[in-house]
Amino acid sequence: MTSTSTPGLARFNTSDDSTALAALHEVCASSVWGSKLLARRPYATVDELFAASDAAMAELDVKDLEEAMAGHPPIGRPKPGDPTSAREQRGMAGATEELKAEMLELNLAYQDRFGHVFLICATGATGEQMRDAMKARIGNTAEAEREIVRAELGKINRIRLTRLVETAEEEDRD
Repeated sequence: MTSTSTPGLARFNTSDDSTALAALHEVCASSVWGSKLLARRPYATVDELFAASDAAMAELDVKDLEEAMAGHPPIGRPKPGDPTSAREQRGMAGATEELKAEMLELNLAYQDRFGHVFLICATGATGEQMRDAMKARIGNTAEAEREIVRAELGKINRIRLTRLVETAEEEDRD
């Protein structure tokens, strides 16, 4: 799918700016990232859209990254009523009470250290894998952690952009 154009990509390319920007905001809360992707439309392929996303993510400054992270709930506490957040954090759904309590403590310690939520591409990860990643990353410098967060946001954005295009394709078939 990624190397070709799709009906969903065509819909995204031709939607009005406010609709496209709202869809991009659901992918990533950074207004700068969304504006950069909007400005580069139209995209001939999904790969071009991914490349633009990666380039825009690489250009975000600290403030823009903070804005992007603010759109993500803590691991283990998906946003109530948000199917995206619940789906992405599915690995915590069956976690033991002990693991949930440990994640809460780790989340608080991480947030105290770095000033933002722990961000990881949680899709497909178990609760234990997320806990282990947080334990491994909590000792990072702020600069090193910021670049890991940038990479994790990039992975999340790709998953969400794929879903955006697939959702639009399903609507086109209705």
